[in-house]
Amino acid sequence: MNQGILLACAFSTAAMTGLIWLIQVVQYPLMGSVGTEQFVSYEQQHCNRITPVVMPLMTVELLTALWLAWKPIPGFSGTLWLAAAAVLGIWASTFFIQVPLHDRLCVAFDAELHRRLVLSNWIRTVLWTFRSVLMFRLLLQAMQLAGESGGPAVRG
Repeated sequence: MNQGILLACAFSTAAMTGLIWLIQVVQYPLMGSVGTEQFVSYEQQHCNRITPVVMPLMTVELLTALWLAWKPIPGFSGTLWLAAAAVLGIWASTFFIQVPLHDRLCVAFDAELHRRLVLSNWIRTVLWTFRSVLMFRLLLQAMQLAGESGGPAVRG
């Protein structure tokens, strides 16, 4: 059971890490080039289109991270709790910082709000990158244990 949950957690984290880097390095900086007249429409479309992509991945990541912290794989408890704390930090940043900034930018372009969006999004970018490293490390260790024991290392 935990093996599938670990894989789902690692997959959703890796997918979100790739997405957040694309958003951080490409999407958010380019928003400043849209132009004041077209910005509100562009921002609204961005929010409407990105949410159905990221929300399922973020939800799977959150639920699997919390499950793994609550029912940890033997020997991985500390790492799993650290990974769960990082995902909670991502959710806090998303809903207390980035979403309110997007809500305000959906009304009118403001260069200072846009700058804050780009800068504050580094919180999520760093946390997702950190989570990816943790999850990759966990998967490697689980595979090594499986190889040493001759069977699945992660059991529910």
